[in-house]
Amino acid sequence: MRDASQSSDFRSNAVLVSVADGGGETDSFGSASAKCQLRSLQEFCGRQFERSEPNSCLGHGYNAISFVEDKSPKVQESDLSGTAYVPVYVMLPLGVISMDCELVDPDNLLKELQILKSANIDGVMVDCWWGIVEKHAPQQYNWSGYKSLFQIVRDLDLKLQVVMSFHECGGNVGDDVHIPLPQWVAEIGQRNPDMFFQNHEGRPNLECLTWGVDEERVLRGRTALEVYFEFMRSFRVEFDEFFEGGIISEIEIGLGPCGELRYPSYPEKHGWKYPGIGEFQVTLIPSIVREFLIQNGDSSLCYDQHLLTSLKTAAEVGGHSLWGSGPDNAGSYNSRPHETEFFRDGGEYDSDYGRFFLNWYSQVLVDHGDRLSGIHWWYKTASHAAELTAGFYNTSNHDGYTRIATMLKKHGAAVNFTCVELRTMDQHENFPEALADPEALVWQVFKAAWDVTIPVASENALPCYNRESYDKILENAKPLNDPEGRRISAFTYLRLSSVLMEEQNFTEFEQFVKRMHGKKYILVPYNCAFNLAVITSFFFSLFLLVR
Repeated sequence: MRDASQSSDFRSNAVLVSVADGGGETDSFGSASAKCQLRSLQEFCGRQFERSEPNSCLGHGYNAISFVEDKSPKVQESDLSGTAYVPVYVMLPLGVISMDCELVDPDNLLKELQILKSANIDGVMVDCWWGIVEKHAPQQYNWSGYKSLFQIVRDLDLKLQVVMSFHECGGNVGDDVHIPLPQWVAEIGQRNPDMFFQNHEGRPNLECLTWGVDEERVLRGRTALEVYFEFMRSFRVEFDEFFEGGIISEIEIGLGPCGELRYPSYPEKHGWKYPGIGEFQVTLIPSIVREFLIQNGDSSLCYDQHLLTSLKTAAEVGGHSLWGSGPDNAGSYNSRPHETEFFRDGGEYDSDYGRFFLNWYSQVLVDHGDRLSGIHWWYKTASHAAELTAGFYNTSNHDGYTRIATMLKKHGAAVNFTCVELRTMDQHENFPEALADPEALVWQVFKAAWDVTIPVASENALPCYNRESYDKILENAKPLNDPEGRRISAFTYLRLSSVLMEEQNFTEFEQFVKRMHGKKYILVPYNCAFNLAVITSFFFSLFLLVR
């Protein structure tokens, strides 16, 4: 049992901490683990309705209905009925709590939650934003809006997944609100920009604090880890009754950009565009200049002083003092791997220096460790450039995820991995040059976690409403090709919206929830161009025809 009063616990902390229904030993923050088993599933080619040419006998302009074979693999109803129960949660809107920490439009939210409840979801996920709760001054916490929200969730007998969000919201895919870091943190950052990651132009990235200040007392006498820990301790005390009552089922701790375990290597607001490889978050200066600066003890051109110090120390300990700087030939945000000397096939990434640097770069990330992200583009290249710049030392000859999974196991944590709805085929159609392989990446990460016996939860990366996406999620949640019948511990749907509430989309979502729960369901035809009124009219036409 760990003592949650030790702030060092959160340096490499649990990404997803289960606090209910685990049956295992829990710590004072409520972490637990569970063991689950699953019968393997079967695939089949299902059938769906398709509109044929108009039939003049009907006299109403509606088309006759015929059955056609659907070429995409699906899971049979009989295969899902009775399979393992996978809880389904729904993310709440990013702006459900205002910057003044008030619940936004509680009446409408209640109605939407009641509709979600009718679909038998298990609960909802909400971000607790550092920039809202501790907005004005250190250790002055305002939880009022979250209290109102949690009460509504409890009254509906739903569970809560709560995210400790220590990053900025805004400027990335899907961000529809702007929630900056706390004002007092931004003020300190103006005087000390080394608190943030900076790109090669010296432009600071205000999404999150650099790992370099995890143990530096730059926040009015406190380290970043101490600030995070005290925020979480305040939450634990404030919402004790929700822990004790089993309403809060999971805690996620996000300490990176978008709450993910990665470097901010591909920020859209700094000009990155998919499928650019991104940038390493350490200095990129010419090698001759690099050697001169290191020999003369000058690091003025380096753009993360804290991480640079760590790199220089590692290089000196390893007996290679000239390696105390990042690569100068790794391109920029929107480069392609083959355009760089570092990432091209046979490039410097696989040299002695490259292996040293990538080991150090990824170990700093592991040490900071919280939650995995899905960097699937350029997966099919030898160097996996986009993963390397994000901090995952995962190449064709080096497994980058087992080490992370092992770190999480040490802390009794789980993996929460995204992009489980993405199909490699679709990525090749839209961006063939990216050589993306999200399916292989998902399986590699899941297997790394399962091999060290830690739970795996998952999310979709982008909004999805169609059956193909849901089928892919189910395939990953209850994998057919896993001989041990393992399955994910929970799935969180991104996200509650007016589009999800549309009738056809919500009907499809309801079916998905039933399939995740292993319940019997009626296979409502997907993407049919008719509704109940059309079906009624169709049968009425047949009735008139028979008469």
